[in-house]
Amino acid sequence: MRVARGLALGCLLLWCAAFAGGFASEAAAQAKPEGEMRWALYVTLSAAWLDPAEVVGQITPFWLLYAIHDALVKPMPGNAMTPCLAESWTVSADQRTYEFKLREGLKFHNGDPFTAEDVKFSFYRSKGARILKEKVREVTVVGPYRVRFQLHEPWPDFMTFYGTVVSGAGWIVPKKYVEQVGDDGFKKHPIGLGPYKFVSHTPGIELVMEAFEGYWRKVPSVKRLVFKSVPESTTRAAMLKRGEIDIAYLLEVPQAEEVKRDPNLKLAFSGGIAVFFLDYLD
Repeated sequence: MRVARGLALGCLLLWCAAFAGGFASEAAAQAKPEGEMRWALYVTLSAAWLDPAEVVGQITPFWLLYAIHDALVKPMPGNAMTPCLAESWTVSADQRTYEFKLREGLKFHNGDPFTAEDVKFSFYRSKGARILKEKVREVTVVGPYRVRFQLHEPWPDFMTFYGTVVSGAGWIVPKKYVEQVGDDGFKKHPIGLGPYKFVSHTPGIELVMEAFEGYWRKVPSVKRLVFKSVPESTTRAAMLKRGEIDIAYLLEVPQAEEVKRDPNLKLAFSGGIAVFFLDYLD
């Protein structure tokens, strides 16, 4: 069975709203994060999804990217191309040059400063969206907080590929740290600019993260997130009823109906609408 991309994107926007926590300008003014939220997910979380460079056409990894990492521009509720690590950008008259003005004073989870060098490094390191790499002639660091992309020719889809969930090229990793630990080391302990810091990952079982109080947009209200891999819908529903988790994500109809009848539980819309279908192959 397959699910249309619209459902995945709708679910992603729901998740990014939860992770980003709104559009407050002063993270320091927010209350301290408290408590723990446990999610039961219907997929097994891959270590590759912790690295933006590994995004190769699937939308599911962005669940983790929105939590741990941040991008120059990304979809947010109400705006499919929201300025994030980039305060603004300009396009030349001939449509061949895009220049981004970056936010100043931001730091990665390990304390490394965020600069234009990280943007250039992250772009060339990314593996997905080959057409994006082919269209870009050169990436130039103009200054510590300014980076320029020069295209071979005008390409109206540049921002779609760079500033949405089509690729992970616009999601930034710390150059210095990645060069120190290597790609494999980065997957074992990723460092990002997102609202949550990596704590631990037990493949096939759970991913644990804690709030990053230095997040530029807004400090998360929940201190600790635990994502549990639970492929069976019936098991997710049972865990919810027993109080082992706070959210059972993407229930099938029979389990959803049970939740709906339980006065102690709440059934909520995931944020997406899609058509389900079966392929019968000869």
